[in-house]
Amino acid sequence: MDPVKTPIDLSIVIVNYNVEYFLEQCLNSVRKSSLQCQTEVFVVDNNSSDRSVDMVKDKFPDVHLIANKDNKGFSMANNQAIKISKGKYILLLNPDTVVEEHTFEKIIQFMNETPICGGLGVRMVDGNGDFLPESKRGLPTPAVAFYKIFGLSALFPKSKRFGAYHLGYLSENEIHEIDILSGAFLCVSREAVDQIGLLDETFFMYGEDIDFSYRITKAGFKNYYFPKTTIIHYKGESTKKSSVNYVFVFYKAMVIFAQKHFSKNNAKTFSFAIHAAIYFRALLAITNRFIKFSFPFIADFGIILFGLFLLTNHWKASDIHFPDFVFRYSIPIYGFTWLMSSLFFGVYDKEPKPTSILKSTLFGTALILLVYALLPKDAQFSRVFILLGGAWVIFAHYLKTSLTNLYLNDSLKYQNVKTKHFIICGDAQETNRVKGLLEETYLSIGSMISFNEETNLSHEINKYIHKNSNVKFNELIFCAKNVTPSEIISCMNQLAGQELHFKIAQPDTSFIIGSNSIETRGDLYAMKINSILRPDNLRSKRLFDLFATMIGFSLSPLLIWFYKDKKKVLMNLFSVLKGSVSFVGYCSISQEHIENGNTLPSLKKGLLNPLTGNTIQDHKIVDQVNINYAKDYSIIKDLRVLLNKWRYLDL
Repeated sequence: MDPVKTPIDLSIVIVNYNVEYFLEQCLNSVRKSSLQCQTEVFVVDNNSSDRSVDMVKDKFPDVHLIANKDNKGFSMANNQAIKISKGKYILLLNPDTVVEEHTFEKIIQFMNETPICGGLGVRMVDGNGDFLPESKRGLPTPAVAFYKIFGLSALFPKSKRFGAYHLGYLSENEIHEIDILSGAFLCVSREAVDQIGLLDETFFMYGEDIDFSYRITKAGFKNYYFPKTTIIHYKGESTKKSSVNYVFVFYKAMVIFAQKHFSKNNAKTFSFAIHAAIYFRALLAITNRFIKFSFPFIADFGIILFGLFLLTNHWKASDIHFPDFVFRYSIPIYGFTWLMSSLFFGVYDKEPKPTSILKSTLFGTALILLVYALLPKDAQFSRVFILLGGAWVIFAHYLKTSLTNLYLNDSLKYQNVKTKHFIICGDAQETNRVKGLLEETYLSIGSMISFNEETNLSHEINKYIHKNSNVKFNELIFCAKNVTPSEIISCMNQLAGQELHFKIAQPDTSFIIGSNSIETRGDLYAMKINSILRPDNLRSKRLFDLFATMIGFSLSPLLIWFYKDKKKVLMNLFSVLKGSVSFVGYCSISQEHIENGNTLPSLKKGLLNPLTGNTIQDHKIVDQVNINYAKDYSIIKDLRVLLNKWRYLDL
C-alpha cells in the first residue's frame, strides 16, 4: 500500500534570467519560509548565460528545475511550472525578492479563511526599505492609464481620481480589495486557475499580471492586498524606467490588454493615447539620459574654455594679441583634447584614481604640443599658453572636486575615492567574514562597526548612529545566517530616512547584495579577482588590442610568412579589431573550477593566454593562472603574453 502523500499547500514558481545571486538569496529565504507549511518550489530558467542552473543543482537539489534552451518569456515560463504543480495555491515569485520566514504561513491562512480570494499580493519594499506603490494597483482604464502616463498620478498620489493606478488613497498597512496584483508576488488559488486558465502568453514581458488579475475578478473572485507580511523586491525601477526599451515594451503591453478587454471604441482611444504617450515618454527618457550623461562633460568643457579665455584676456591687457584662429579653432580643440584625455584616463569613472586628472592632463598637453610642433610657423603662437592651459585644467578639477566635497561632506579635503563607513549585523564569525570581503574590495574604509544579534536591533543601531553623529555611516550589512528576513525588513522600515544603504550577505557565499542593484547582479564585494573589470583596465585592454592590431596589420606582409595558416592570422586580427575577441584571455576553465562555484569575471575570448603552447594538465595550476591574471591585471601582462606567444596567432 502506497504511503499517504502530504498535500501541497503552496507551489512556488520562480522564473529566472541571469540573476544568479538574487536567485540564491531568494531561494534561501523561500527555504526558511517553507518550514511552516508544505511547499514545492519550481525554478524555470530562461536560458541564462550565468551559473544560475548549476547553482540551483548544487545548492538546492530539492527544487524542481526547468532549464529552457531559449528565453520563453515570463508568461510561458510560469505556465510550464503551473501545469505540473500540485499546490492548493500557486505563488508566482520574482527571483529578486526576499520573503519573511512567516510569509507563506500567513498568506495560506488568509486564503484558507477567505474562500472568495482568488488572488493575493503583499506589501513590498525596495532595497532601501521604501514602500513600493505597485503593491496595490487599480484597473488601468483609459482614464487611469492617461493619468499615470502623463504624470498626474505622481502629482496627486492620494487622489481617488488621479491616484487610482496605485490606489494611493488606500492605506499601505491595511487589508484591501484591489483590482491588480504585482507579478513580483502573485498568489492565486488553484480553483481560480482552473476557471480562468493559465497566463496569457501573448504578453512576453510586462502586462501579464494585469491581464491575469483582471481575469480573476471577471471570474467572480476577489483580489486582495495583504500587508500583514512584507517582502523585499530589488527591482532597480529607476534604471528601468529611464530605459527607452522599457517604455516601448511596457506601454505596448498595455495596448494588448486594452484590445483584449475593452470595447472596440475604448480600445481604439486607449491605443491612440498609449502610442502618443510611448513617444512622449521615450523622448523624455532619451532626454533625461542624455542630460545625465553629458552634463559632467559639458560643465568641464565650459570650465576649461572659461579659463583659456581668461588667459587670453590677461595677455591682451599686456598688449599680447592672439590671432583670430586661436579663438575659433585652437582653444576649442585644446579643450576638447583635454576633455577626451580625461575620459580615457578614467576621470569620469565612479571612483577615479587620485592621479587620473594629472595623468590625463599631462597626456593631453603632450599630444597638443606634439601636433603644435608639426604646424607651420604662422600657426604657432605660444607654447606657454598651452602649458598654462594644462595647469588650469588640473587646478580647476581639484578645486571643483574640493568644493563638491565641502558641499556634500563639510570638508575641503580633496578626495576622489569616497571613504565608506559600515555597520555589520551578525555573530562574530559572520561579521569577521564580511569584514574580510570589504577589506579585500574597498580602497578606503573609514570604520566597520559590528552588532551581534540584539533583542531590538534597529533601536540599538539608531542609538549608536545618533551617538556618533560625526560619522556618516553609508551601509548597513545584515548577515543572513544570523539575522532573519523579518528582522531585516523591520530594521529597514524603522531606520528609513537615515541615508543608509541596506545590504544582505548570504551565508557561505562571496557576494553582498544591495539596494537598487538588480542591473548589476548585486554589489559583489567579494571579487578579489575583479581587477580586470575596472573601467580603466577595460579601456587599457581595448586600447592595447587596437594598437597591437594596427602594428600587426602594418607588419603583416612580413609576419604572415612565419605562420602556416596565413588566412587565419589575418581573420584573427580582424576579429580583434571588431572587438569580438581579445589578444589575451583566460586559459581553458576547468570543469572542477566551475563545479566549485568559482566565477571568474566575464571576459572576451582570447586568441592567446598565459599558458598557450604549454601542455599543463593540472587544473589547479590552470585555475590559479586565471585567478592571478584577473586579480592583478595590467596592460604589461597582455604585452608579455603577446611578445612570448605571438607565433600561436594562427591557432
